[in-house]
Amino acid sequence: MTSGPTRHAYGADPSQFGDLYRPQGAAHAGTVVVIHGGFWRSAYDLSLGAPLAADLARRGYCAWNLEYRRVGNGGGWPHTPADIAAGIDLLATLDVDTANVVAIGHSAGGHLATWAAGRSALPAGAPGSAARVAVTGVVAQAGVLDLATAADTGVGATAVPDFLGGPPTPQRYALADPMRQVPLAVPVLCVHSRADRVVPFEQSAAYVAAARKAGGTAELHETTGDHFTLIDPGTPDWRIVIDALPGLLAG
Repeated sequence: MTSGPTRHAYGADPSQFGDLYRPQGAAHAGTVVVIHGGFWRSAYDLSLGAPLAADLARRGYCAWNLEYRRVGNGGGWPHTPADIAAGIDLLATLDVDTANVVAIGHSAGGHLATWAAGRSALPAGAPGSAARVAVTGVVAQAGVLDLATAADTGVGATAVPDFLGGPPTPQRYALADPMRQVPLAVPVLCVHSRADRVVPFEQSAAYVAAARKAGGTAELHETTGDHFTLIDPGTPDWRIVIDALPGLLAG
């Protein structure tokens, strides 16, 4: 059993908020941040992550379903990553366990979750630098993890240049592209299907290969569904994530 979520704002914009789902009774250690996808576009919102957050709470986890400004409603670079950072940092004020924080992101949310785990290495003054709450583990569900290749191959049509505010530059790639952040100091689990027709399986495969080559801890789990079965709590694809969470939250 769980109670309904409580909404908390981390800024003045209507999209700067999150919904916190708490379990009833004893809770697992740590907190899970859910970051929805939709190619960073305003047509998609945190309702995509709500079923996952509710399921996590039913299983005894505190889940923070995070909204953010997207392309079309004030988002894009640098506002979207700054919102993700501020939303995660707000957890320090919400009476939840922040010793271990796992970020789960789907599609473009997988990009944002993985990016957030690398905040400690960002230069001073960069969007999201000086983290107050550290992400200590990541699950990227069909994540857009190689922005340069995604832009070159038209993943999401013009999604990457739209997100980055024009043709991607080396400077923005250096700050925004998870492939430029490897190795992270935290474990990354990528779950992806070869049948995915929205974000190619190679996005996860290339990221995991690069992370391991650089000395990072990264794993790729191939799923049997498609792009959207990953965010259906009733599927084996979601079960992969549930089974991995205790280890990721153990620190």
